[in-house]
Amino acid sequence: MADLEDVQTVDLMSELLRRLKCSQKPDKRLIFIGPPGSGKGTQSPIVKDEFCLCHLSTGDMLRAAVASKTPLGLKAKEAMDKGALVTDELVVGIIDEAMNKPKCQKGFILDGFPRTVAQAEKLDEMLKKRGTGIDKVLNFAIDDSVLEERITGRWIHPSSGRSYHTKFAPPKTPGVDDITGEPLIQRKDDNAEVLRSRLAAFHTQTEPVIDYYAKKAVLTNIHAEKAPQEVTSEVQKALS
Repeated sequence: MADLEDVQTVDLMSELLRRLKCSQKPDKRLIFIGPPGSGKGTQSPIVKDEFCLCHLSTGDMLRAAVASKTPLGLKAKEAMDKGALVTDELVVGIIDEAMNKPKCQKGFILDGFPRTVAQAEKLDEMLKKRGTGIDKVLNFAIDDSVLEERITGRWIHPSSGRSYHTKFAPPKTPGVDDITGEPLIQRKDDNAEVLRSRLAAFHTQTEPVIDYYAKKAVLTNIHAEKAPQEVTSEVQKALS
């Protein structure tokens, strides 16, 4: 626990003001679903700040639970050390724990979970015990061919992390970083073959989850092929 006496007054005041502003926002429990490259990673920080939510990425939460040695974290570590999959109950338990944190007071954005209908049902059970439920599921719908163009056109300057795109943000000289003149590389995952197998897995696994939430009338499809600013305004409309 940070000693509050050591925290600068200006930081304390801005945190207080933030919390006051947040107290007037409606609670929201959201799920973002979308394939790799659909832009949900760009939108979630915007929504998180706008509505004072916490961002729950199951991978990060599992690592945090393991690191902080909570009872559930120790169970997860045991499974991971054996090379076994962490059970759905455990993941839902870790989400349940996370919801008690002050930063999750106004709700959350779940990213990358649930991936199966069984997980969605377990999540619903847990939320029902808390007297709440999922308010909105945003499906970042985008054509596979658009994703392929987005992802296979990405080129990176390794030392700075600057990224380019052959079509949308090309370097001044093909294959070369604008600032240093050093060669650009492509991530080995950013090729059509890897992407196609990831998308096939995503569709097989996730379509039933999308149907599950559509039946519950909490699903909104977002046209994720649009420019980021347009997607942002569509997301805000869906959540207003």
